[in-house]
Amino acid sequence: MKKGGIFKYISFALFAIITAALVTATIVEKLHGTAYSIENIYVAEWMIALWTAGCSSAIIYILQRKLHKRPATLCIHLAFAVILIGALVTHTTGKRGQIHLREGEYTNEYVSSENTEEKFPFSISLDSFTVKRHAGTTAPMDFISSIVIYDNERIEGSVSMNNIFKHRGYRFYQAGYDNDEKGTSLSITYDPWGVGITYAGYVLLLFSMLLFFVQRNSRFRNTLHKVTKHARESAMVLIMLVAATTASAEEKPRTLPADIAEIFCDVHVQHNNRICPLQTLAIDFTAKIYGKRSYKEYTAEQVLCGWLFFYDEWEHEPMIEIKSSEVRKVLDIEGNYASLADFTDSLGYKLEQALHEKSNSELNDFVAANEKFNVINMLASGALLKIFPRKNPITEEIVWNSYADGFNDDIPRHLNLNFIAIMATAGNHESIKAVTENIKCMQTKRGGESIPSATAFNAEKLYNDTNSSKPLAIVCLVVGTLLFILSCSGLANGKAESIVKKIMRIVAWVIVVYISMLIILRWYVGGHMPLSNGHETMMFMAWCSMLLTALSAGCRIRMVQPFGYMVSGLALLVASLGEITPQITPLMPVLQSPLLCIHVVVIMISYTLFAFTMLGGIAAFITKAVRKNAEREIIELQRTSLLMLYPAVFLLTAGIFIGAVWANISWGRYWGWDPKEVWALITMLVYSVTLHTGSIKLLQRPMLFHAYCIIAFLTVIITYFGVNFILGGMHSYA
Repeated sequence: MKKGGIFKYISFALFAIITAALVTATIVEKLHGTAYSIENIYVAEWMIALWTAGCSSAIIYILQRKLHKRPATLCIHLAFAVILIGALVTHTTGKRGQIHLREGEYTNEYVSSENTEEKFPFSISLDSFTVKRHAGTTAPMDFISSIVIYDNERIEGSVSMNNIFKHRGYRFYQAGYDNDEKGTSLSITYDPWGVGITYAGYVLLLFSMLLFFVQRNSRFRNTLHKVTKHARESAMVLIMLVAATTASAEEKPRTLPADIAEIFCDVHVQHNNRICPLQTLAIDFTAKIYGKRSYKEYTAEQVLCGWLFFYDEWEHEPMIEIKSSEVRKVLDIEGNYASLADFTDSLGYKLEQALHEKSNSELNDFVAANEKFNVINMLASGALLKIFPRKNPITEEIVWNSYADGFNDDIPRHLNLNFIAIMATAGNHESIKAVTENIKCMQTKRGGESIPSATAFNAEKLYNDTNSSKPLAIVCLVVGTLLFILSCSGLANGKAESIVKKIMRIVAWVIVVYISMLIILRWYVGGHMPLSNGHETMMFMAWCSMLLTALSAGCRIRMVQPFGYMVSGLALLVASLGEITPQITPLMPVLQSPLLCIHVVVIMISYTLFAFTMLGGIAAFITKAVRKNAEREIIELQRTSLLMLYPAVFLLTAGIFIGAVWANISWGRYWGWDPKEVWALITMLVYSVTLHTGSIKLLQRPMLFHAYCIIAFLTVIITYFGVNFILGGMHSYA
């Protein structure tokens, strides 16, 4: 055997087994819990033996392949070996534990991860514990433990989220606190060698990946040369389903005129643990109960005012979306929408019995329907409208109250909800305008620092008015489809093709500017880079894809443009699903780290490139089906996909290890076997196979390569969506 012989097959076989074991472990974890999977699979002796054997075999194979002639490629593989060695050292010699401290008490003991008492070579005490909160809310901004170390001298230190304290090899991390805020729980790690070795592997990997792209004889450089020399355009036809909605001619419930409702919602309210325009609450309320940001011809502000001032008419309006057939059966409705009146009958609340008797698999649907019922009643009673700031006489903090919080004596009569309702019913719109101005003046006088600036307030209103990703998604999908059809039919060629590409590039730049505006506005309003949930990351993925499309001027990889529109459209379509639930909220303290932004950015760019290769695979199969002599086009698609796979895999790898560093800073461990972490690792292992076509001869066949790229994209889907909605874990977000 040549170039590695038996060790080549052993290496790839072992890593295939490891990948299968990791997939199995995530399923077992869902059924039996994280601790069971960690003990019996992730860090079991047989799994460690597999990693050791795979790494050893790979090193022998690398040496036999004489990769020293390609130093960057050699160092990339050696970096992984160093990282695995660091993980093994951490596993065998590292210590982990927890310590609970009360103010004024000191100890020299902690509880290890094996539930045994261990001693420090020093003593530690808690001087004070503080919870910092976002102004005007109860949402925590940071947790700060001021500690004192007694080790021949008094050493003062501070532990907070993303801020660790180190002493004599021990690292202290903020983990929790007592309800009375007089005590704290700290995580402890002692790993003097493992972390250093692992970080050395990270650094070596980063520099090796950067050097790889300038290495003269790398497969990436060779592929780039072939693509830029012989680039050809491929085509793909997508089938789109368009749903049409029809409006009924039923009697309309009353509400305020759109302009008056807009004025009424131009006040501040505490919502989602922050102070924002009442307009934001109106949009979130409408989206939550109806599934869309508006209802028929009514704006979100009109919907809120309708339920608030004309409850008797709106309770019979079938606008509460019910997705579950079981819930619809209990409510005795035929369509997908129920009215509030459908929730009750002469016997009482229809969902009461189901909420107590249904199994977990069905209970969530009934809980969701019950939540919509309660939210509507909270709005109608005024409990949802926390629009009255007042100073807590004990803590001196500003708190925001609603009409239902028991402080009615503190609310002037002319600002009373019943008084405003009377004005609305009588059609006295001028009085409503005056009341709104009085509320705004009262908020400015009492709100203090809890009120956002006028610029931030107006920026959020602009964001609310302009944020609509679904129509843009449809535009991108249609444009992408038309580009593929033109390419497939040959209608656009020569000068016509050039004109079409120029127009589409201008359109792409317009879309880039629009999405950039949304991201910047959301960033400014939320106070952090918007990369903390599914909606935000999909918007960023759409931006990456469209920016790549807009920058494709002069690029000979002409399929970038249609693929860019398609990926951007699909990402925007997924992002639009996130608009039905409130999104802009203060970040949890642990997420307030610059590493979060870098971690998410590089991973989402890699997902974008993976999506391109998946579409390239589909295009190859369609091209083969509609053309007889399309071998050259299919080969060019393979080269283009391979060209994208190198940065995609490298970025995913970098994102994983940046996330590991972030985890180590925040929680004291750089790998916790969370399902999202595991599936990101699985995705990296699966896609890394495509970069070894020199060793895996089967993948040199274009159609097999394209088939693999299509199937491999399932790992991306599971990592991003499957973990969120099925497997769960602390990385789970929708």
